[in-house]
Amino acid sequence: MSRRMLRTVRRWVAAAVMGTLLVGCGSTAAETGGPGSGHAGARTDVTVEPITAARSITDAEGVTVATKAAPRRVVCLIALCDDMLAELGMTPAATNSQLLAHPKFLGKEKAAKIPVVPGGFLAPEAEAILSYKPDLVIGLKDTHGKLAPALKGATVFWPVQPDSWEDSVGYLRNLAALTGRISQGEAAEKAFRAKLARAESARSDRTALIIFGSDENFGVATPGNDVAAGLFPRIAHYPWKSRGVDGTYSMEEILAADVDVLFVETLSFGGASEARLSDKLAKNPLWSRIPAVKNGDVQEVGSEVWAKGRGTRSLGIVLDEATAALK
Repeated sequence: MSRRMLRTVRRWVAAAVMGTLLVGCGSTAAETGGPGSGHAGARTDVTVEPITAARSITDAEGVTVATKAAPRRVVCLIALCDDMLAELGMTPAATNSQLLAHPKFLGKEKAAKIPVVPGGFLAPEAEAILSYKPDLVIGLKDTHGKLAPALKGATVFWPVQPDSWEDSVGYLRNLAALTGRISQGEAAEKAFRAKLARAESARSDRTALIIFGSDENFGVATPGNDVAAGLFPRIAHYPWKSRGVDGTYSMEEILAADVDVLFVETLSFGGASEARLSDKLAKNPLWSRIPAVKNGDVQEVGSEVWAKGRGTRSLGIVLDEATAALK
């Protein structure tokens, strides 16, 4: 797979433009320690402001969403939606992600009962979406914004664009306000903030790296538009930064960085039998020289949670798996 194709794939898998290729945005360095800064900065505030039920909200991107009643039938075109609904004690009327099959969500048996939106992530069918009679449809602004005209008048469409964990928390609070699931939203935010604060207090001095791909043309996840990667400067040494539209990291540069723990996301297209990315990269003679590889600290992680999830429950799982590996 070419690097150009890899960038396209990451857009699909992460439901966003690849973090490696974009300049980061979101919180200031003073609040987060700065993406890729290598220092912890201030610990996360665990205080949760009260959420107030509302029929209209305006999110951090300036998008106003109004519903006549609390939404009960929500169609999810982005995994963040599934994550938020799970945190609020709800399930989608239909979805196009596999996130809910994870054992810390619904599990495979229950998730299999939820209808799948035809057309997949890139081209969900508007007619099919409306057949589920949704009160609210949540999708990715960059990818699903084109559906807005087809859905207008029949349902409410909410285009989201999360770039950081703070964005994800903001969207959760907004949805809790719209659905009236106030206590559930506050509890989920509090649990995530507390988990992140604990991870920050036990910050590792080991060097970590997240890579993704389906073959030898791998990519490096960087803070900014990769929400999971944005957590890492807070919990470990994570020196990886965006390099613009065409920039990524070579195996030689990774070797020189003395990576202690490697997290690998295999992007699968042929089902569960497809070979792991770490096994494919083992063919590169430089791979075996990376400290993490030599010491057996290569962790294959699930892309559904690490790349797609991006909500508080998914990010909590990322923190659990990352902090355990970084000890």
